[in-house]
Amino acid sequence: MAKRKKEKQMSIELSLSTMTTAEKVQLLETVWDNLCRESGDVKSPDWHRAVLEERTRRLETGKATAAPWTDAKARLLKIGQ
Repeated sequence: MAKRKKEKQMSIELSLSTMTTAEKVQLLETVWDNLCRESGDVKSPDWHRAVLEERTRRLETGKATAAPWTDAKARLLKIGQ
């Protein structure tokens, strides 16, 4: 029987309950930026494609609108104050 390769385990303690919304948004941005730089081995599941296709359809038919990320981020940060 082949030995299973040990997976790296990382433990990070974050006190999310004491973080402001702005701090949580910053944390998410930091993680997202890191994932974007190192995401070569990450594959999106099929359901992501279905969600994106549905959202595209809603935008194209006028049933949904979009805002620039800078506007959405500003709204989120304002909520967190």
